[in-house]
Amino acid sequence: MTQTSLFAARAAELRALLFQYGREYYVLDAPSVPDAEYDRLFRELQALEAAHPELRSDDSPTQRVGGEALAEFAPVVHAVPMLSIRTETDVTAAGAEAFDASVRRELDLLPLDAPIDYAVELKFDGLAISLRYQDGVLTQAATRGDGATGEDVTQNIRTIGQIPLRLNGAAPALLEVRGEVYMRRDHFEALNAGLLARGEKPFVNPRNTAAGAVRQLDPKITAQRPLSFFAYGLGQVTGWDAMPDTHAGVLDALAAFGLPVCEVREVVAGAAGLAAFHQRVAELRDSLPFDIDGVVYKVNSLAVQRQLGFRTREPRWAVAHKYPAQEALTVVEAIDVQVGRTGALTPVARLRPVFVGGVTVTNATLHNEDEVQRKDVRVGDTVVVRRAGDVIPEVVSVVLAQRPMQVLPGADLFSEGDSAPLHPPYHLPSHCPVCGSHTVREPGEAITRCAGGLSCRAQRSQAIQHFAGRRMMDIDGLGERYIDSLVEFELVRGVAGLYALDLDKLLDMKRRADERDNCVPDTVKAGKVATKWADNLLQAIAASKTPPLARLLFALGIRHVGESTAKTLADCLGQLDWVRRAPAAALAALPDIGAVVADSIAGFFAEPGNQAEVDALLAAGVAPQQAAHPSTKLHGLFEPVTLLVKLAIPRLTELRAGQLLAQVADLYALAALNRAQVIALDLPAEAANALADWLDKPTQRAALAQLADYRRDILAAIPAEAEQAAAPQPLAGKTVVLTGTLPTLSRDEAKVRVEAAGGKVSGSVSKKTDFVVAGEAAGSKLDKAQALGVPVLDEAALLALLAAPDSSD
Repeated sequence: MTQTSLFAARAAELRALLFQYGREYYVLDAPSVPDAEYDRLFRELQALEAAHPELRSDDSPTQRVGGEALAEFAPVVHAVPMLSIRTETDVTAAGAEAFDASVRRELDLLPLDAPIDYAVELKFDGLAISLRYQDGVLTQAATRGDGATGEDVTQNIRTIGQIPLRLNGAAPALLEVRGEVYMRRDHFEALNAGLLARGEKPFVNPRNTAAGAVRQLDPKITAQRPLSFFAYGLGQVTGWDAMPDTHAGVLDALAAFGLPVCEVREVVAGAAGLAAFHQRVAELRDSLPFDIDGVVYKVNSLAVQRQLGFRTREPRWAVAHKYPAQEALTVVEAIDVQVGRTGALTPVARLRPVFVGGVTVTNATLHNEDEVQRKDVRVGDTVVVRRAGDVIPEVVSVVLAQRPMQVLPGADLFSEGDSAPLHPPYHLPSHCPVCGSHTVREPGEAITRCAGGLSCRAQRSQAIQHFAGRRMMDIDGLGERYIDSLVEFELVRGVAGLYALDLDKLLDMKRRADERDNCVPDTVKAGKVATKWADNLLQAIAASKTPPLARLLFALGIRHVGESTAKTLADCLGQLDWVRRAPAAALAALPDIGAVVADSIAGFFAEPGNQAEVDALLAAGVAPQQAAHPSTKLHGLFEPVTLLVKLAIPRLTELRAGQLLAQVADLYALAALNRAQVIALDLPAEAANALADWLDKPTQRAALAQLADYRRDILAAIPAEAEQAAAPQPLAGKTVVLTGTLPTLSRDEAKVRVEAAGGKVSGSVSKKTDFVVAGEAAGSKLDKAQALGVPVLDEAALLALLAAPDSSD
């Protein structure tokens, strides 16, 4: 045997021994050799691989801590989406019974049919992770992300000793394992004890600490955090000939492969078995070495799981059954308002510190104004606080007997009826506490929002992320982390600020972010600063300056304005200035724009901060591609009767509006009528009185005149010859659904061409669908179209239809 083969054999022997000893230590908790022996063999393998790099392999124990710090995490598209499961919040046995009943109902089982077998396990409080093993070797680890796309955290996951770098036995060609990274409570306490001993700030709770450790850009920092892992399911699998046919069997197989699987799991029968397991775990909960926030029930048979399928994005065959949260009493010292990244105003109770659910709680969410008033939470109240889901503290109720009271002036000190609460009922402010913009609460909604979307500091990062998105301004390379850093360091104060960025500012942002995150690359320390990323980003920003008007409108982040509404605004009004000036009633007269959306658009452009930001965008050189004039369709859309109806004047129906305009010359004349003249109109008394009341309200006559001005001006901007030059609309009024992959057109290209021909592209098939355009690998939409008798076209038929003369008549 050659010396090289001797070295290779010894390296293989060392890897096998270290793998065995590591599994005994991390997974089985039964080490067979002292730590010193493991360390000696580890150092020998390190030295051998250093002298002979060709012997180093991805599954070597020496690769658990290594690699350079990353600039950012690469995206990972999950081949099988990492979907969440439904949560059952009824913490009694009825919650288990409801789940069992729903499964039996889906399977059409009768009461006398046999009970269903369920695999039952714990719901860990950590971070969901997907591990990808190819031919038994760990090749990739990714976070859940949004379920469809996560982040590549392979280097960090390699540092977790419980996770094998190579599986035992004959593993499938591809095995994607789903599980949870968490931190044991004793490890968390030891970690915090070390931080406190060094005078550093301790972490808040095990769950957040584990999640933060996994998302460290430097794996050496992750390696310093004592993380653990439990496997609980599968993603993509190929080449597993002997795959078990039950979920419990899958978990047993994963354990045999060397993956850690929690031992607190069973197979039980029916609702009674589920409820009994829920109760047993409740009694064990405090003695477990890690945090859980419930248990999980899954139909055990994989075949039955496939039969049950999914409801939207949740499986019908699984549910998480929660436990009652821990509660405590404390006092509300103040009620503040937080403005979220989307502009939502959330009242937050500042509490006298209290220990709840393993942590000290000083703040608790009050959710929204309705909840505050329903519970009647006031400053000074003694309240019951719990950590909802054992994570987010919330105020449950007020102890009214302990509410601070004051004696009314001149009252008898001994009279119970002569006192009142010391503090008044709580109301959210009418203006944003961050930017001063007015706040809006739409009908039917519980959330109050700041209207200063582009100008509000609290919403700045979210507004810029939306603005830069692929379907908006399409600024490639401007991701969430860069945006957050640009905002944090005040290098941009709004979307217009993006166009003032230069190379120096971007490099300054990157330098400060690296220092903040304690992850300055060695190349930077050596004086070598990469600039290619910044140059590419500046080019992308410059390239975004001439978007189609619809994209710019979508990018502004106006509430309720998606791609379709933005396109309607651009197609009908033609130019940004006409959109900005449009009164709500005129907007509501446009196709598919209702009163709520119209009010949102008009309110957005009426807000001074938003006006200033749009002006700044235009001043920065953003020049949207606009039509030469408004659409000729406005002549029909802006009939005076239609606009009157859209003003939502009480009792003024379309019929009454027609009768009204038959008696007055136009909208200007209506605005000039006094109350007596309105009452004298030939209208039913209740309609005339309602109209007079409406006109007598402040600003209503001015608003009516403004609407008349807008109608006059925009219709005058449409050239007379434009009516004859209007493009053909062969799909006018038609609804089209696209499915599958077309031979030459991308989905976006097909959508643009359908909409240009007057059609509307829908995401779902119904009886109202006019055509389904199907390409290769068309799925359930094609099946539904055939079942409903909806005409199905291929790409060639679609192109022929688009080339046809206008058939809207």
